[in-house]
Amino acid sequence: MIKWFSPLETSASGLTAERLRMDVIANNIANANTTRTAAGGPYQREMVVLGSRPSFASSLSQSMVGGPTAADAASPDVEVGQGVRVLQVVHDQRPFKVKYDPSNPDADQNGYVQLPNVDTVTEMVDLISASRAYEANVTALNAFKSMVSTALQIGR
Repeated sequence: MIKWFSPLETSASGLTAERLRMDVIANNIANANTTRTAAGGPYQREMVVLGSRPSFASSLSQSMVGGPTAADAASPDVEVGQGVRVLQVVHDQRPFKVKYDPSNPDADQNGYVQLPNVDTVTEMVDLISASRAYEANVTALNAFKSMVSTALQIGR
C-alpha cells in the first residue's frame, strides 16, 4: 500500500541530506587555509556519502527467500524507496598541498608547510550542486502540496 505522505518524507530526507552537504562544504571552505588542527596536521577535506533509504516493504521483500518477483515490481501496492540517507562523512584521501614558507610556524625543517587538500573551486561547484538539489526537493514538495490541495478542492 502506498502511503499518502511518502512524497513529503522523501523530499524531507532530501532536504536534510542536501543541508548537511552544504554545511560540510561550508566547513571545508572555512578551513581552506587551516594548517593546524586538534588532531595535528592540516585540515583534511570532508565529503558526505549518501545512500538510498529503502521502504519497509522493499526491505521486507528483499529479505524474503527469492526476493521480489516481477509481479511484485509491477504491482501498485509495492512501495518505492523512501528518499535518501547520509551513510557517513569521510575524509578526502588526496594528498595535502605543499608550499614553501619558512616563516610559517607550521613549516617543517626544510621550510615547507602542508596546506589542506581543499580546492575552493571544487567546493563551489559542489555547493551549487547541493543548492540545486535542495531547490529541486523544495519544488517537488510544493508540487505535492499543490496536488493535495487541488484534490481536496475537487472533493468539496
